[in-house]
Amino acid sequence: MRQVAVCGPAECSEDERAAAHRVGELLADARVVTVCGGGTGVMAAVTAGARSRRGLVVAVRADSSQAAEASVTVATNLGQARNAVIVESTDAVIVVGGSWGTLSEAALAMRRGVPVISLGGWRVVDATGAPVPGIRYVETPEEAVALALASSGGAPD
Repeated sequence: MRQVAVCGPAECSEDERAAAHRVGELLADARVVTVCGGGTGVMAAVTAGARSRRGLVVAVRADSSQAAEASVTVATNLGQARNAVIVESTDAVIVVGGSWGTLSEAALAMRRGVPVISLGGWRVVDATGAPVPGIRYVETPEEAVALALASSGGAPD
């Protein structure tokens, strides 16, 4: 079964919250496991979206607490190092919005060769201001999920 991580800030805008919720719905509809950090903001929104469609959500927690709405919680007690666990466990990463923790997840995914799709996230540029290749930027949750599925090998198992 395919697993797609959805990463984003714990404190997010209403637009980011709505986008993450829709991404969760679409991943559940595609029978893809949603992996997230199990916290507030984007993480809570994607969890709510996926669970509203009876999707499976795995929350990889930075501490030892349980994620209230997730199907499964992995309590790592690793702090931000749990970002590596999230990325290593997924076939693609969808970034919704931006924060330093989210940027670290995108960077870890890029280093590992995991496809990264950014929906309203930070844009990474080099010293000349040119976009750094690799991250795919999209405008809608539908584009993000379609690209994540195509980038991770097509339709779900």
